[in-house]
Amino acid sequence: MKILIGGSHGLVGTALIKSLETEGHEIFRLVRHAPTSKTEVEWSPDRYSIALARIEGFDAVVNLAGESIAEGRWTEDKKRRIRESRVKGTKLLGDALANLAVPPKIFVCASAIGFYGNRGDELLTESSAAGDDFLAKVCAEWEGATALATEKGIRVVNARFGVILDTNGGALKKMLPPFRMGIGGKVGSGKQWMSWIALDDVVGGIQFALANDSTKGPVNFVAPVPVTNAEFTKTLGKVLSRPAIFPIPAFAIKLLFGEMGEALLLGGQRVAPERLVAEGYEFSYPQLEQALVHILEKPQS
Repeated sequence: MKILIGGSHGLVGTALIKSLETEGHEIFRLVRHAPTSKTEVEWSPDRYSIALARIEGFDAVVNLAGESIAEGRWTEDKKRRIRESRVKGTKLLGDALANLAVPPKIFVCASAIGFYGNRGDELLTESSAAGDDFLAKVCAEWEGATALATEKGIRVVNARFGVILDTNGGALKKMLPPFRMGIGGKVGSGKQWMSWIALDDVVGGIQFALANDSTKGPVNFVAPVPVTNAEFTKTLGKVLSRPAIFPIPAFAIKLLFGEMGEALLLGGQRVAPERLVAEGYEFSYPQLEQALVHILEKPQS
């Protein structure tokens, strides 16, 4: 397949491209600068511009671009960048694809399980309603930005990513130093749910969606067995052969990180990958301990 990818240098994009190229697919990257090779396509979400001629002829488009939500406090400016980097970019790309003479067959666009909001112990599937906090509203708009592409008959997959585990980025990379020093522990009460997924299964799930014509709409990219924060930290300590007995109190999280800490560290969602399982995707790492052992054995890139 000839595939165009936005957000190609992030954690997921880097791993996905490596895997797709190994499978023999032809990969092009969306970039925000003047192209330096034939496999780069320039776009500017800020200026809302993209050359339609340059995005003709692709079999599939994958958009993973978006401002990091886990870096720094959520000031009003940060929240604006989080929203606009997702909604404006996705709408620009989705609308452009919908106006092509021959659009791609599939458009995979990142989203997140933040769509559901903080729902306690409720088990959430793709049919569950959206939440009403900041991230939930951003995710709803993010997914809504693909509407025209869907109306034009493009098979759209809104990939609702959970907590992606890998040593090269994301939450696990930040957690490893204190845990390796034996000073890790649960966050707050530890009762909040962590719906996690190994990076290998994110890549595998996207490739499954690309190949499986019946996969469309919102799809939860999480492992089949979510865990609480307390269970996660206990398992990580076990795999590292380190104690995990130094909790971080909730007040410290709120003091240090504000709204971001409350949403990402003290809140959570208990999410099931109902659609992936129903479509027949087989997880390589369905259990947390098995996943962590594999991830920590992999060489860092």
